[in-house]
Amino acid sequence: MNTTLSDLPASRVRRNCLPVRIDRAVALAAITFALSAGSASAAPDARLAALAAKEKPALLETLKQLVSIESGSRDLEGLEKISNLIAEKFKAMGGEVELIDPSADAYRMEDTPEKIGRVMRATFKGNGSKKIMLIAHMDTVYQVGMLNKQPFRIEGDKAYGLGIADDKQGIAVIAHVVSMLKALDFKDFGTLTVLINGDEEISSPGARKLITQMGKAHDAVLSYEGASVKEDKLSLATAGIASVTLNVTGKASHAGSAPEAGINALYELSHQILQMRDLSDPATGLKMNWTIARAGSNRNVIPAMATAGADVRVLKVSDYDRIEKLVQERVKKQLVPDAKVEMKFERRRPPLEANEASLAMARHAQGIYKELGRELGADDKVAGGGTDAAFAALDTKAGVVERFGLQGFGAHSADAEYVLLDSIEPRLQLSVQMIMDIAQGKLR
Repeated sequence: MNTTLSDLPASRVRRNCLPVRIDRAVALAAITFALSAGSASAAPDARLAALAAKEKPALLETLKQLVSIESGSRDLEGLEKISNLIAEKFKAMGGEVELIDPSADAYRMEDTPEKIGRVMRATFKGNGSKKIMLIAHMDTVYQVGMLNKQPFRIEGDKAYGLGIADDKQGIAVIAHVVSMLKALDFKDFGTLTVLINGDEEISSPGARKLITQMGKAHDAVLSYEGASVKEDKLSLATAGIASVTLNVTGKASHAGSAPEAGINALYELSHQILQMRDLSDPATGLKMNWTIARAGSNRNVIPAMATAGADVRVLKVSDYDRIEKLVQERVKKQLVPDAKVEMKFERRRPPLEANEASLAMARHAQGIYKELGRELGADDKVAGGGTDAAFAALDTKAGVVERFGLQGFGAHSADAEYVLLDSIEPRLQLSVQMIMDIAQGKLR
């Protein structure tokens, strides 16, 4: 553990110093000895602190550039512009850069656009053996034109902007982490991969396959969604997200003069919802709740069409199979035999499940933060919504840890999204030290 002057107990300082007429040179020598004895890594840490302080203004400028480009998940023009900017930054630092169109191989859901924003992949080759991947996303939930109402600005200890917390800060942190590693001339990793996609906010239909493949090919993955301003904490587990859609087709008829000639799609839909209202399982964290429904066109017409949607959350990948099978069995039991019932189960995002490797990474990160005089939360309790870290962890036993990004607030809000400036330097130091220690096999 690093030792600073403030870390030394008063009694220890007094024992090392004459009470009144101590020679300044002797005092400095005593302090230097205490520092070197306390930790052999004090000098490298001092370099990291200095580098992080130097990178902070540049990181804020990068944030301004990123926030100033609108990049909603369906805004292909904006996504092309921001992906070009990101690609240029990593190419300038010596990365082998690719811009990948994932549209052709996308997992198609009901809301998946035909054309999907590109993935930027930058690869840096080192002299070691460990393969490390850093991930973030460039897309936002905002619509074209909203930038005018909340341009990038700094007020007090906060930097504001649309998408700044979710997840443009993540891109900026990764870029300046790589910049710090370059400044240190650190190449002890085998491969350092940066993967930034443009479809996270729509459940990553295009990038998910690539993220899973790349996660399997690496020894560790650091994901850069932001931490909360309320609790500075890494995430080792997140809930998986799925959806169930029921479409019922009946037959229209006059509701007053010939209701018997119709097939009431609303009756059948109501029956289906009621018979599937008890599929949640609190003991395992499985949740299924019907949230939307639509039926009919006019009050005096037997509804020929009805549709409903349910939100599903799971804590384990295996629970997807379980809940899908239960829904398939229930949907066969109809109230209106002549109605046609179609069910669609979409796995929008898998859960991130903690493993031994991710727990070890989290413990190590906590140790680094403690040396910086800060507390970092980390446990395997499910926290927050689903993220791309879950895709990275889907087919690997390597460590995957989420929320290495800056502390922030107001994601998906129209006027209150910000990051804390005071979290920039410690987060840069944390990531750089983590990468160096993983590359050199120094995890605690």
